[in-house]
Amino acid sequence: MCKKIYYLWMFYSSFLPSFLPSFLPSFLPSFLPSFLPTVYSATLVVNFVGCMAWMFGGGGVTNFGMSIMWLILFTPCSYVCWFRPVYKAFKTDSSFNFMAFFFVFMAQVAISIIQAIGIPGWGVCGWLGTIVFFGTSIFASIIMLIPTIMFTAVAVLSLIALTTVHNLYRGSGGSMSKAQEEWATGTWQNPHVQEATQQAALGAAHGAMQAQDPSNTPNYSNQMLIQNEI
Repeated sequence: MCKKIYYLWMFYSSFLPSFLPSFLPSFLPSFLPSFLPTVYSATLVVNFVGCMAWMFGGGGVTNFGMSIMWLILFTPCSYVCWFRPVYKAFKTDSSFNFMAFFFVFMAQVAISIIQAIGIPGWGVCGWLGTIVFFGTSIFASIIMLIPTIMFTAVAVLSLIALTTVHNLYRGSGGSMSKAQEEWATGTWQNPHVQEATQQAALGAAHGAMQAQDPSNTPNYSNQMLIQNEI
């Protein structure tokens, strides 16, 4: 599992923006993609601008007011509710924490899809609101189209992230029964068990990284050539 996580991190690291949040805890493991909360927060900011253009174009103040609520409420929630739980789940290798992440993040995927659809009056510049408003103000609709595309991208990325984490979890032997067992025994909140699991996981990941290092692979062709010359 650690080897899969390492390759996943190497793939996602090429897409990480340079403006990652500076408030990320330093104790969190570094083998998970951390760009998604930043992209979602940036989308909410752009959506705020789009709803402002929507309001000045004649769309009313309801969407603008709701966009402020989305921005203030969901920016910290994207970090606290599902970004940190997935790090905690991989750090402790706890099935209970994984189940908590899956439960919350499935709701996040549903919210992202609703935001991409863009029901008028909900404070999001989705496809419905943007397409309908093209007949009123083309300039405002073009601005609204930017957060609409971003919401769609966030929904797709969220679904991919959920599927990827689930596949990694199932590949490691995790299950609902294991989560229930951890809840019953209380091991999911035992700091000593968590520390031992973390050290084992990090050690396995370090070993997988060293195994892929070409400098550690002996060059048998050169050794045989030297022996033949002697």
